[in-house]
Amino acid sequence: MMAKIAVTWLFLVAVLPRSTDMQGATPGSALNCCEGDLLLLLDSSGSVSSYEYSRLLNFLSELLLPFQIGQNNVRVGLLQVGTEPRLEFGLDTYNNQVDLQEALLNTQQLQGDTNTALALGLAQELLTRPSETESLPRVLVWLTDGVNPGAVEESMMALQDNGVSVLVVSTGHGNYQLLRKVVSPPIEAHLYFVDVDDLGIITEDLRDAIIELLRAEKLQVRDVTSRSAMLHWRPILRGGLGYYELQYGPARGSGGGGQGSTNSGASTSGGRYHKLILSGESSQTELTDLQSDTTYTAWLRPESNLDFLKTLSATFRTLPEILSPSSVTVSESGTDSVRVSWGPLQPASVRSYTVEYGAIPRGEVRTATLNNHQSSMLLTRLQPDTQYLVTVSALHSNGQEKAMSVKACTQEVLPGLADLQLTPVGQDSVQVQWRGQGEGLQGYWVKWNAGRDSASSSMYLPPNSLSTLLTRVSPASRVCVSPVYRTARGEGLCCTTHT
Repeated sequence: MMAKIAVTWLFLVAVLPRSTDMQGATPGSALNCCEGDLLLLLDSSGSVSSYEYSRLLNFLSELLLPFQIGQNNVRVGLLQVGTEPRLEFGLDTYNNQVDLQEALLNTQQLQGDTNTALALGLAQELLTRPSETESLPRVLVWLTDGVNPGAVEESMMALQDNGVSVLVVSTGHGNYQLLRKVVSPPIEAHLYFVDVDDLGIITEDLRDAIIELLRAEKLQVRDVTSRSAMLHWRPILRGGLGYYELQYGPARGSGGGGQGSTNSGASTSGGRYHKLILSGESSQTELTDLQSDTTYTAWLRPESNLDFLKTLSATFRTLPEILSPSSVTVSESGTDSVRVSWGPLQPASVRSYTVEYGAIPRGEVRTATLNNHQSSMLLTRLQPDTQYLVTVSALHSNGQEKAMSVKACTQEVLPGLADLQLTPVGQDSVQVQWRGQGEGLQGYWVKWNAGRDSASSSMYLPPNSLSTLLTRVSPASRVCVSPVYRTARGEGLCCTTHT
């Protein structure tokens, strides 16, 4: 009786479904191991029965269950093959298992023809378009029944040439020679022939193959500035047991020099490197007090009594130091003034700013000295319609000077019309007289309206014209005259006729 109970209990344990709650998975397992793009190319044509199709969806659900989904993890997309391909969801659609599993299991079959070649064109666009994840591994898993796959060899080779790894699962037993040509090596790990009822047999092997391609055992460098950088890595130590030893310093021939610490030693460049001890649960750290425009190498060595783990390394170069001023702009331009601004503001490293400006080409140069907290200055008493050269220089605390120049233009003076008079001549004509003023006059713009419901008319007259005769003018027409200068019109005057 006890033996029978024990056998029954083992049977129950064996058939219990795997839990979908992966939050408690051990660091270093499939949940945390991988980063990259995984596109599923699923045969959804009429050659696949509804029963086979449902088995394929369940297989994919089980296959993907351990992975952590989303940005900085595994991005999953599903592309269906039919007469016309259909993207069920893109690589950046889902960022958790719950939503992914629901979408996957609710996918509807397309039926129709098996137009795999057309679907591969869309797959190539999805997996090779420029993006911030372009440097991450990309994997295409093609699930087919092997019936009439079409001309796919060239498209598959193009994907591989672009760095995409191709894996194939065939539930039929034909086209072996074609399928072995399109998968990425090694063939024995990336090509599977299996009956639809036996898909579960290959789940772990296929998942291991995907993990091997997407495994993110590397030291990533992000957010590099002139003085700092962030290091990121996937959890390597199981259960957080153990610690990490991090060392970093200037690389050989970098021309820079790291700054030493109490437990630092010689770096590859003959300078000094830092050594840090980080907890086993760490997955990132910030490197600070780095030298600008210098190449660094960092080594992360996991220390564990349970496993022998390889050392991760990365090389990066800090950005050149951005010295103020790195930008100078002009605004608020008037006839006798203009504002000049600069940045970035660096009061900690700048002693003072000097602004020099003069008319081009041989104007008098004026100079102003400003404190290190000022980032703009209004230049006044300038000549109208004149181009100036403005130079902003910063004196830094280390004695270094940085200067940047910009051209600024003042606005043209636009005097308005001095006088406007209308004199009736006969029944439908009017003599228009005006008086202009100021230099640089280019001419006059005359505009009038022949009545409330009539279209307006206009004409341009040369600068020596001070009057004109308008004919066929209806009573109560509005006449306006504006002076025209090189860059714009001046303020005009308007009068109403009384013919």
